[in-house]
Order: sequence, then C-alpha cells, then structure tokens
Amino acid sequence: MAAVLVGQFHARDAEGRIYSVHEFQESTSAAGDSGPVTTYKLAIGDRVNKVDDNEFLLVQSGVTIIREPQTASVS
Repeated sequence: MAAVLVGQFHARDAEGRIYSVHEFQESTSAAGDSGPVTTYKLAIGDRVNKVDDNEFLLVQSGVTIIREPQTASVS
C-alpha cells in the first residue's frame, strides 16, 4: 500500500495557530475495497482525523482545527 500526496492546505486552531496539513491518498490492493482511502497528517507528521469538510481533529493533542479558505492569486 502506497500513499501519494494529493493536496495541502492550512488550518487554524481556536488560539490562532496555523497548521500545514497534507492530504494523502492510499491505494489499496485488497479485493472488495471501496477504493482509495484519504488520510491527513500535519507537515511535522502528527496524524489528523477529518470531522467534516472544514473541521479536523489533531489525534495526539485533541485540538480542533478549521481549514483556512483558499485565496486565489492573480498573476
């Protein structure tokens, strides 16, 4: 099973700290699987659980973080 980085975003906790979150997609080869599994980790390696579309929970500390809105850049 291999994990591939498919996304990256920033999230903020209630105290204003910003976290860099990496989104991975793990391919599964076992028969009957429903497809790839998406997992999340901080850039420093701590595991993150997805609560809903914009809310995540840091597994080790139990801190809730909220995804920052993406801003478009103009060239």
